[in-house]
Amino acid sequence: MLYSLEAGGKRIRPLLLLATLEAFGEDVNKGMLTAAAIEMIHTYSLIHDDLPSMDNDDLRRGKPTNHKVFGDAFAILAGDAMLTYSFQLIAETPSEYTNANTLLRLIKELSKAAGAEGMVGGQVADINGENNELSLKDLEYIHIHKTGKLLQYSVVAGAILAEANESTIKTLEEFAYHLGLAFQIRDDILDLEGTEAMIGKPVGSDTSKHKSTYPSILTLDGAKEVLHSHIQQAKEKLRETGLNTELLEEITDLIETRNH
Repeated sequence: MLYSLEAGGKRIRPLLLLATLEAFGEDVNKGMLTAAAIEMIHTYSLIHDDLPSMDNDDLRRGKPTNHKVFGDAFAILAGDAMLTYSFQLIAETPSEYTNANTLLRLIKELSKAAGAEGMVGGQVADINGENNELSLKDLEYIHIHKTGKLLQYSVVAGAILAEANESTIKTLEEFAYHLGLAFQIRDDILDLEGTEAMIGKPVGSDTSKHKSTYPSILTLDGAKEVLHSHIQQAKEKLRETGLNTELLEEITDLIETRNH
């Protein structure tokens, strides 16, 4: 578990949660355990994604993938353990920071974002889409669920912990919707333009696995245009909140220009 958790990574999901708390002027310690839980779920999904029965990757974050070091069985169990432990972590948030009803909502929403209605459902659609020419609508469905739902949860969880009203939560959810799509489009672009040394995994893997991507459907220039459009729409939603969103705006800019 520690091998993959400590391998690095962008930590974009916990950063989004803490930056959302910052936007409300809240103590970021209030969300620290939930932020760690989100990163655990993300890391478990990567361990399982890399398995021979799924993407069959040998490199992750610049290091041999978990199953290459410990074998398939321990890689599966490490992922299972992190998924389970994530909910324990949220439940252990000290009462000085929040209450039982808030923790119950956090656990419920994370279950939806990570499970069949969210990330796992997106993984299923992604596997089914291999070796098929997908429409843009089909591809968006995959990315909204496989990547976007957990990113959305990261922002919404910060708003829930800040006890925001439902209207503000909805606006931040829409912000994160555009951010999640932008994140994945940038991933697709980096699979063509990035380097193995920078992104920490083999480049061109989408092409070799015959996966539909934004560049394959829209061309590289078209994908970059759609990426920029989602970034601008995300920023517009941030402005609508009226919050101090400086950190969230910085993360949004980073997602558009990141090279790993």
